[in-house]
Amino acid sequence: MNQFELARADSVADALAKIAGNEHARFIAGGTNLLDLMKEDVTRPRMLIDITHLPLSKIEDAGNGGLRIGAMVSNADLAYDDKVSQAYPLLSTAVLAGASPQLRNMASTGGNLLQRTRCYYFYDTGTACNKREPGSGCPARTGVNRIHAILGASESCVAVHPSDMCVALAALDAVVHVNGPRGERQIAFEQFHQLPGDTPDIDTSLAPDEIITAVELPAQGYAQHHSYIKVRDRQSYAFALVSVAAGLEMDGDTVRSAAVALGGVAHKPWRNREAEALLVGKKASDEQFQAFADAVLQDAQALEHNAFKINLARRTIVRALQRAVAMESAE
Repeated sequence: MNQFELARADSVADALAKIAGNEHARFIAGGTNLLDLMKEDVTRPRMLIDITHLPLSKIEDAGNGGLRIGAMVSNADLAYDDKVSQAYPLLSTAVLAGASPQLRNMASTGGNLLQRTRCYYFYDTGTACNKREPGSGCPARTGVNRIHAILGASESCVAVHPSDMCVALAALDAVVHVNGPRGERQIAFEQFHQLPGDTPDIDTSLAPDEIITAVELPAQGYAQHHSYIKVRDRQSYAFALVSVAAGLEMDGDTVRSAAVALGGVAHKPWRNREAEALLVGKKASDEQFQAFADAVLQDAQALEHNAFKINLARRTIVRALQRAVAMESAE
């Protein structure tokens, strides 16, 4: 049995004071991922710091035409908020594609950003895993790897990031607000999650003694032309094999700007801005969308059991862009 101390933080300053210098402490909000990791003996914190009472549960105007989402806003409240569903329907749709209603009621915005991979080997403490125990090896490279990465992987790790919400936030160019002993700072969403490289145990650029306080959305929400498509093994309560969040700004039938992020294919939500530039100024067409998909996936590398994901990703990208232009509802 894992024994731990439970403490409650009443303010951001109090939370930071409690975690300072304690490498075995963890913040807990909804706990929808952390408690699973503890039950499976993947992580063994000696102290849990309850942050559910912090004043970070509001969705507010950011002052620049965007929105500021507090880190403690639940996934359910985020998805059904009128401002979010109207101005950022891509985000609302992605959130509702994840987990179950019960989990969305508990899961927090900040916690969603920090959830860890669902790689089989990461959760199985009877096997090696560089993410769980650096230097022990990555059996997924030669083992059962159907759900694993086709982009951005390394010899050390081929795990994928599991979030739906984060794929939409990547497409929307969100900014993560954090606080810590060195003060407040902002992290562009594209830099928040990291590729595995030689340090797959480090998922994000958040320091251990920092806390997420908010996620800020820019004014551009692609409310008119957007699509989120999630391909999974079953219709509900399953993680994506491939997901695509697509936002387009159109001038008639010409693409004025494009943002496309992929989930289920890499250690972080995946964007290719050079490929996106290929769409800008072009007439929206299947031919252009195919060329874009080919550019995004040109460096994709398959493992023994996941080669199907490359073609699946290609088809899903094209379909998401088609839907964004036509504004069909993604399932």
